[in-house]
Amino acid sequence: MTRLSVNINKIATLRNARGGNVPDVLQVAIDCQRFGAEGITVHPRPDERHIRYDDVRKLRPLVKTEFNIEGYPCEDFIKLVLSVVPEQVTLVPDPPEAITSSAGWDVLKNSALLKKVIAQFKNAGIRVSLFTGTDAVQITEAKKVGADRVELYTEPYAQNYPINKENAIAEFIVAAKAAEKAGLGLNAGHDLSLENLKYFVQNIPNLIEVSIGHALIADALYLGLQETIEQYKKCVQLDNL
Repeated sequence: MTRLSVNINKIATLRNARGGNVPDVLQVAIDCQRFGAEGITVHPRPDERHIRYDDVRKLRPLVKTEFNIEGYPCEDFIKLVLSVVPEQVTLVPDPPEAITSSAGWDVLKNSALLKKVIAQFKNAGIRVSLFTGTDAVQITEAKKVGADRVELYTEPYAQNYPINKENAIAEFIVAAKAAEKAGLGLNAGHDLSLENLKYFVQNIPNLIEVSIGHALIADALYLGLQETIEQYKKCVQLDNL
């Protein structure tokens, strides 16, 4: 069964827009787990425009499922992750000014950096996932630099799904097979939603985890958080498909 990790960055964005502590990021993380989420994901950025470094530290003892910290491996991010020791760190190639993730790693070009950083995290007992596109060469290289998993960047799938879902999924099926051949675990995330998630899970072999934030939090405005998480979980449970 594919696991659902809820990215709570957008909760922090809403809190930060007004100041204070409403909504309470820590309580939302607790509630997401209580409602059935199998993980909590955060993506702290240097400007702390949504999740703050202090949030990450406070969340650590509250996350009883799986804590996944995403980010670019700058010095401060590395120190944060090593101090918190989550179950998983997902390395993304975003520059500090990026609004959101927009591409996977060029692993070949950044192999020296990634090898060094991945070794640090793995020595601390942290599972490492690399955010990648669907290029089989880059996925294979992810294994060579020491990654345990890859997280497929799924925005292209989400954009093309309404046009032709068979075409949209094709390259991701190939990528999933490449990950399996390389001996890598497989995660996925970015723009997955109630509209397109079920079909993705049905067609991608050995998918361990999806990380979903923006669409899930937007749906919760209408459906409520508990109902939304329950609906997303139905999409990832193959016995319900």
